[in-house]
Amino acid sequence: MSKYEKIKDKSNEHFKRLTGVRKTTFLKMAEAVVTHENKRKKISGRPLRLSYGDQVLMTPEYNREYRTYFHLGADCGMSESNCSKLVKKTEDILVISENFRLPEKKSRQRTARKSNLCLPMPLRVRYSVLKKDRNFIVQAKKKTYPEDSGSCKCKNT
Repeated sequence: MSKYEKIKDKSNEHFKRLTGVRKTTFLKMAEAVVTHENKRKKISGRPLRLSYGDQVLMTPEYNREYRTYFHLGADCGMSESNCSKLVKKTEDILVISENFRLPEKKSRQRTARKSNLCLPMPLRVRYSVLKKDRNFIVQAKKKTYPEDSGSCKCKNT
C-alpha cells in the first residue's frame, strides 16, 4: 500500500499535520500534475513505480521536513537520482500551473502599503567615539536622535 493511500482517509487536520498542506490543496496539486502528464506526449516504457499522489507527496516531504533524497528513496524503494528527478519535475509542474506560487515581492509590498501599518521611525544613531584623556581611554555615551518628531509613522491608505 502506498504512502498516499494510507493518509488520504485521515481527517483534514491530521492530513495537514502530516503533509503541511490542506487536503483540498493537495488534491489540486495532484490534479495539476495528472493533467500536465496527460497533456504530454506518451512515451512507451516502464510503468510508474509511484502514483501521482505519492510523487506529489514526496515534494513537501523533501521541502518541509528537509529529508534527503536518500531517505526518500529508501522509503519508496527508489534511488536518490530518481527521487531528485521526481521532486524537480513535480516542482516544475506546480510552478508552471501558476496556482501554487508564492506572491512576488512587489505584490507583497503593495498589500503592505494598503493595510494600516504602524511602522517605527528610523533612528539616527551616533556611534560611540573613543576619546583619549591622558592615560585613560574613556568611551563616550551613545546618543540616539529620531529623524522626525514622533516615534511612530502610521499610514492610513
